Amino acid sequence: MLEKNQQKEIQLMRYLRGINPLIKKFKKYLFALVILQGSLMSATIKHIEIKGIKVPVVFEKQNSLPILNLQLVFQNSGYIQDKEKSGLASFSSKLLNEGTKELGSTKFAQKLEENAISLHTSNGFETFVIELSNLKDVSNKSIELLAKLIKSPNYSEDTLAKLKTLKTGELKRKENDFDYTAKNLLKANLFKGTALANPSSGSLESIEDIKLKDIKTFINNTVNLNNLIIVAGGDFSYKEFAKLIKPVLDVLKPGTKRELEEINFVSKDEEETLIKETEQAYIYFGSSYKVSASDEDRYIAKVASFILGGSGFGSRLMEEIRVKRGLAYSAYGSVSINKSHTFFSGYLQTKNETAKEAQALVKEIIKEFVKKGVTKDELKAAKNFLTGSEPLRNEVLSQRLNKAFTLYYRGLDQDYPKRELDLIQDLKLEDLNEFIKSHEEINNLTFAIVRK
Repeated sequence: MLEKNQQKEIQLMRYLRGINPLIKKFKKYLFALVILQGSLMSATIKHIEIKGIKVPVVFEKQNSLPILNLQLVFQNSGYIQDKEKSGLASFSSKLLNEGTKELGSTKFAQKLEENAISLHTSNGFETFVIELSNLKDVSNKSIELLAKLIKSPNYSEDTLAKLKTLKTGELKRKENDFDYTAKNLLKANLFKGTALANPSSGSLESIEDIKLKDIKTFINNTVNLNNLIIVAGGDFSYKEFAKLIKPVLDVLKPGTKRELEEINFVSKDEEETLIKETEQAYIYFGSSYKVSASDEDRYIAKVASFILGGSGFGSRLMEEIRVKRGLAYSAYGSVSINKSHTFFSGYLQTKNETAKEAQALVKEIIKEFVKKGVTKDELKAAKNFLTGSEPLRNEVLSQRLNKAFTLYYRGLDQDYPKRELDLIQDLKLEDLNEFIKSHEEINNLTFAIVRK
């Protein structure tokens, strides 16, 4: 679902370990968290009707541990909504991490810590997410605090000034993060004229222009029932959870449902180089890719992407660039298939003096890949890894909930992962190569290079 949700239980374990006597009491349960959850029942899709709105609920009951794992996912509400105010979604999520107006940041954080509650807000490109994790016996308290946060965020000029100071410091530190610089440079060129072109964290200029009223408007337009998908799991029956969550739903306004904007772009064979005092060259590249999240053959794109740049030392990019030529320590490429857009991207680092050679080699590898496809052995290795590693992606509750949400969000059935594994296993070499050859747009590579 979101980039930071993958190991929620592990994060919770680390958060809880040794903070107070309450946590120590449940140490044995926390230790068992990763070990026990692999065999639990899968998520189901339910609905809660509130204020005339049917709110979807991705829910999984697991009774091996006394915990609650809750995410309020507001769709079509990430930095795709930043428009002219780059970084607004990020700023808005950070403000919701500053507690309530009544308690302020410090006292609110103390109440969370006293009860071993983890409460955090974040955003992606398409989503705005409030995450809550706690032990079962403090669930009523955690829900109460969450409801108070939604009802009365810490809107104040002092909070805004604090966030701007922190963000300014963060962005200035990133001026010497050349991976960050190259990545944003690629986005600005590859997605020119779209919401994707803006840096998700904003810029020094854009964050200075953000006002408190902008954040209020963003949160009011985002945090509402019409945009909400609930993702929840833990030691509760669905009936128990529906009763537990009611105080939060009661404070949410109906709001206006947002429709997701499709991001259309066509990549160009071009490059932009930024000269910096670097010890090596940072080379980022990307292209458009004509596959959507709902396409029947998206599984083929997954296999092709894995062979081209996603399989580590077994990939074409790694094999040719590192193993055979020694031009880089690593080289990666992958296809990102989202609801609003899809694209291919990759990166490598090399010596400044070999930047041009490495760039030319990337073009050559991808051109050859599209022209000739893959070998029988490459397909066999991809099948073995992709089908064999799938169970490892479902070991913990947050992973399963994340997957269930993603499937629901993209309009896919909950049994799609099993069907996808079967499709991958049955994939014929000629069909894979035909698919690869049909996507010549991947040759239109846009490069962003930061070097000396």
